[in-house]
Amino acid sequence: MAALYVMIPAALVLVAIAVRIFFWAVDSGQFDDLDSPAHSILFDDTEPFADKKPSDDNTGKPDA
Repeated sequence: MAALYVMIPAALVLVAIAVRIFFWAVDSGQFDDLDSPAHSILFDDTEPFADKKPSDDNTGKPDA
C-alpha cells in the first residue's frame, strides 16, 4: 500500500512531462507538414547504380 503513495504521484509527473513535451512539439511546428516527408521518399534524387559507367582503372592494383 505504501508503494501506491510513491507510484501514483510519479505516474502523474510522467504524464505531465509527456503532455508538456507534446504541446511543445505542436507549438514549435513539428507537426505542420506531415505529407511532404512521406511523399519525398517516392522520388529519386540520384541516378540508379545500373546507369553509371565503370571506370577504366578498376583493377585494384596500385599505379607503378
